[in-house]
Amino acid sequence: MDRTRDQVLRTQWVGQPLRRFEDAALVTGKGRFVDDLRLPETLFMEFARSNHARGLIVSLNVTDAENMPGVVAVLKAPEPGTLGHAAVNRVLPHMRMLPFPVLPVAEINAVGQPVAAVVATRASIAADAAELIHAEIEPVPLWDDEEPVYRHEHRAGDVAEAFASAAQIVRVTIAHERVAPVALEPRAAMAFWDEGAQMLNVWLSTQTPHRARSDLAAILNLSEKKIRVVAPDVGGAFGGKASIYPEDALVALASVQLKRPVKWRGSRTEDFLAATQGRGATVSGELALDRDGKFLGLRAKLDYPLGHWLPFSAAVPGKNAARCLPGPYVCANVDIVLEGRAENAAAVGIYRGAGRPEAAMLMERLADKAALTLGLDPAEIRRRNLIPSDAFPYRTATGSFLDSGDYPQLLELAKEKAGYDEALRMRDERRAAGEVCGIGIAVYTEPCGHGWESAEVRLDPDGSIVAATGSSAQGQGRETAYAQIVADVLRTRPERIAVDHGDTANCPAGIGALASRSTPIGGSALVQAAEQFREKARLCAARLLQADPDHLTLTESGFETAIPVRRGLTWRDLARIAQADAEIAAEFGKGLCTPVVYEAEGEAWSSGCVIASVAIDRETGVLMLERIVWIDDAGTIVNPMLAQGQMIGGLAQGVGEATLERIVYDDDGQLLTASFMDYAIPRAVHIPELVLGKIETPSPFNALGTKGIGEAGCVGVPAAIVNAAVDALMPFGVTHLDMPLSGEKLWSAMEHKMTEEGTKR
Repeated sequence: MDRTRDQVLRTQWVGQPLRRFEDAALVTGKGRFVDDLRLPETLFMEFARSNHARGLIVSLNVTDAENMPGVVAVLKAPEPGTLGHAAVNRVLPHMRMLPFPVLPVAEINAVGQPVAAVVATRASIAADAAELIHAEIEPVPLWDDEEPVYRHEHRAGDVAEAFASAAQIVRVTIAHERVAPVALEPRAAMAFWDEGAQMLNVWLSTQTPHRARSDLAAILNLSEKKIRVVAPDVGGAFGGKASIYPEDALVALASVQLKRPVKWRGSRTEDFLAATQGRGATVSGELALDRDGKFLGLRAKLDYPLGHWLPFSAAVPGKNAARCLPGPYVCANVDIVLEGRAENAAAVGIYRGAGRPEAAMLMERLADKAALTLGLDPAEIRRRNLIPSDAFPYRTATGSFLDSGDYPQLLELAKEKAGYDEALRMRDERRAAGEVCGIGIAVYTEPCGHGWESAEVRLDPDGSIVAATGSSAQGQGRETAYAQIVADVLRTRPERIAVDHGDTANCPAGIGALASRSTPIGGSALVQAAEQFREKARLCAARLLQADPDHLTLTESGFETAIPVRRGLTWRDLARIAQADAEIAAEFGKGLCTPVVYEAEGEAWSSGCVIASVAIDRETGVLMLERIVWIDDAGTIVNPMLAQGQMIGGLAQGVGEATLERIVYDDDGQLLTASFMDYAIPRAVHIPELVLGKIETPSPFNALGTKGIGEAGCVGVPAAIVNAAVDALMPFGVTHLDMPLSGEKLWSAMEHKMTEEGTKR
């Protein structure tokens, strides 16, 4: 690619804080979510769910449900081998598969697992009928499975020598709670089998419509060509809508069998019970240091829960955590062991950050322990170990290839904006006056997806320029950002660009909105498609204007030439002629369409530094987040307003995980946090004063130079908050805290001097 010319063509809109095009419909109630969709003669599905965490199905009595007026069908487990299985991404070698039963035949493995499905003419009838289903289940002991589903190791350097020669060794163990995605819109699905066309149409609240199509084809034993999946407006996802669910497959199966539209709208409780959850790992590490605080070696053990079935990306959080170590620091000697185990609980999948937060928390807690042990300032020990800016691209001890960055600058800029030295002085003064307060630092890195994505740009008959992407959207402002990218290449206004996504019938195949990859890879695919479209359109316009293509100039409305006299051709005229002229259509293709599949040269890695200031009420233990200073490097920023929104949203979820959120199962596998009465999420009052900043080190591995930003708040913010809370309680002899930092936990820590050897829950 001619990068100099490309940059000239992309300087007008990329980087501008445009307001989101998508918002007008959403804020005026004109959004179209799955539950808003209506088809004639639609049937409604509800589920009878297990109240046992594990047991054998002795009998399943559905007679009363079947006899209820308005009930059309009750679905029970099909014969073994009738249905196929959804795909699992085997990102680690020798992964053991767990069954994906659409409905269980003989064994229940989690509370909330569907045991039967009722289809009725009204949702209320289906719900009442589901209550009449009686499943006799013989309880059996919960899994005590010592065999991991996966096990993987990263070893590099001479770890034994690093620890043998160390002046100090520090250790930490962190128990991460499971958390729930709690998107604003719970899961939902609607399907319609068109008997005449022999076509299955499915509408899902999903991040991955093309993957959902592939999974449905495999489960239902249909050709992908016979399935269309549409993701209309999606009210948030955060990883919880990345995979197909048994409920989605059952809705589609019922429609195929009954030849009528079938809809299911999940409740919040059903999401708590049966949607994928995140985090839950227990991570431990040892860090060897020399007398100057240099990191010599790292040993780590990462244990991940997986639940009772494997969503597509079940192994990704663990893999990410392992490969993100040792974070932004130089440490050549590592020994990292990763394991994942099945549990009688909801499946664990990707959740905003997907393993990156666990790696950041481990390294940042170790860095603080090391600073305390050696008598160094926490910022100073980080400065001594950060990868220098002139070392990029940099290969880490776990084999990750970091593309670009300036980690020391991130730290120094964060210190400057936080007034770090003065903040430490004020902290000490406040402590002397009896206050409980602290300051915490976290420096983080995060991978932002790799591989491929597809796109195409075309000219519709009305002159609209359509940018179609294999990625999708769940509220990120994707349409606005993609319009800016394409508008720059075509030297037109973003409002002229119609962005098409989320429909497998109209959009090229793609991976979807995952892993902070949509702008770096999906956006770069659109750059490439738009460049090819521009040159094809130039040749077509030159033919029609009988001009030399080199004499044509792009304008906001089309092409023009001044030789021999000024003439022009608008996009509308070009579309009309290209559609009507058979010879032109044959040569340039209908709509001048330019599909591409873009393969990134490597993986982009974002980075950042967070400094948190907290206070703790001595009488109640209530944590008050006073201020967060956050400097992020996401490479080239397409839209600063959207980037800031993603930072604030990620920060809010990071605050939630650090201070409030916790999925709890009792010893019998019963879920104790199945509603917002028991599961707390942050409100506006929990968000502290924010000071946001950025640096930009463009990635050399994609056409835009962009990196991800949507997950960063979940990566760096929790570690900074925990470090600040531990710092605040250090005068009480506290050296360790696990999330969430509830008032009760902090009060108890002050009373009992919580350490790694003490109680963690």
